[in-house]
Amino acid sequence: MKTINSIDKINQLTKNDFIDIFGNVFEKTYWIADKAYNLKPYKNLDELLSTIIKIYEKSSKKDCLKIFNSHPELAVEKKLTKESKKEQNDANLNQCNDKEFSEFKNLNILYRKKFGFPFIIAVKGKSKNEILINFRQRIKNEIHLEFEEAKKQVKKIADFRLKEITN
Repeated sequence: MKTINSIDKINQLTKNDFIDIFGNVFEKTYWIADKAYNLKPYKNLDELLSTIIKIYEKSSKKDCLKIFNSHPELAVEKKLTKESKKEQNDANLNQCNDKEFSEFKNLNILYRKKFGFPFIIAVKGKSKNEILINFRQRIKNEIHLEFEEAKKQVKKIADFRLKEITN
């Protein structure tokens, strides 16, 4: 992930460079970065970060579902963005034993069937076991509760990624 911690440098970026840097803050959702680019210039990094988050928070339910469905299935997805790969590897999801892999695979199938989008959790700082415990608990949620929880988790992931880019 490219880092850039100067608001002056950010304000001078071309649209392509801005989207290249911020386009995957919300997994494969470049339109948020595009909207944020069009609102330049920014006074400071906090204004940029809060603007990007506000664009997401104001997204329609349909757009949220598109964002959710851009996220990979945990532990089983083979084609990951570099950000997701790093986050999942840091949580050791690439080192599942057969039993863990099978449980992730089954939970992913059941979860997507029930909710219509993949299980989303900000894995940063969490162990495989913590993630599995969350997965087992959240699959029992009602759709409206899980939609809101997924929305919160996407925001947490974005916060982590934004801080990584700008620090």
